[in-house]
Amino acid sequence: MGCAALLKKASLVGAFFVSAFLLVPAWAFCPLSPALPQLKVERVVDGDTLRLADGRSVRLIGLNAPERARNGQAAQPFAEAARRRLQLLVEASGGRVGLRPGEPARDHYGRTLAHVYDAAGRNLEAQLLAEGLAYQVAFEPAGGLVACQRQAERQARSGRLGLWRSSPVVAAQALEHGGFALVRGRVERVQRNRGGLWLELQGPLVLRIEPKLLGHFDLVALQGLVGREVEARGWVVDRARRGGANAQQARWMLPLTHAAMLEVLP
Repeated sequence: MGCAALLKKASLVGAFFVSAFLLVPAWAFCPLSPALPQLKVERVVDGDTLRLADGRSVRLIGLNAPERARNGQAAQPFAEAARRRLQLLVEASGGRVGLRPGEPARDHYGRTLAHVYDAAGRNLEAQLLAEGLAYQVAFEPAGGLVACQRQAERQARSGRLGLWRSSPVVAAQALEHGGFALVRGRVERVQRNRGGLWLELQGPLVLRIEPKLLGHFDLVALQGLVGREVEARGWVVDRARRGGANAQQARWMLPLTHAAMLEVLP
C-alpha cells in the first residue's frame, strides 16, 4: 500500500434531489445486495441514522452526514437535505430496508452499525455520498465497501454537488474548534512512540494512529510524508480542553481510524 492508498425551500430541495438522482447513478458504485430480509423503518432520525420499528437505532456505515440543530447549536449546511433524502429513499423502498451488520455490531452509543440497502439491494450510503449529502468515513476493521463509497464521494466532489458546492476543507492553521472536519496541511514531522504514530502538521494539529491500528497502515510510506501536503478527515479533539497537551504540543488532534481517512495530495 503506497501513498495513494493512504489515502431551500421545498421546491428547491426537490429539484436538487431530482437532478442529483438523474446525474449520479449511485448503484453503479457499490455491489447490489439483494434478498436481504426487509425491516420496517419507524423514522429517519438524520442523514446517517434510522430507527427501526423493532426499537433499534441503526447508524449507517461509511458516511457522516451533517448535524441537525441540537443543544442550541444551529444545523450544519445540508443537514435537513440529507435527512429528507434518506427519508425519500426509505419511502421509495416501501418503508423497509435490508441490513448488512458491521464489525463491531454496535457503536459506543449502543446503535446498530450496518450497511443499509433498499428493496432492490442498492446501497443507501453510496447514494447519499454520490449526491454530496454526507462525507465518507472509514474505520478498522473495514466493512468491504470503502473503495466503492470513496468513488461515490469523488463523483459528488468532482461535480460540486451538495456539500462540495464550496470547499469544506479547512487549513490546519485555521482550526478553531473540535468535531468532524476535513483538514489540509503540510507534514512537518513523523514520530512513533508508545502512543502510536504521530504526524505533526503545520499549525496546531497532529494526526494520530493508535498502536492497535498501525498494522493497517503503510508505515514506510507514512514516514516518507515529511514535507508533503495531506488531507485528513475525522473528529478533531481539543487536547488542551482534555488536559492532554502541554505548551509544546499541538492543541488539536485528529485520530486516523483507517487509511482512507488520509490522502496524500499531488
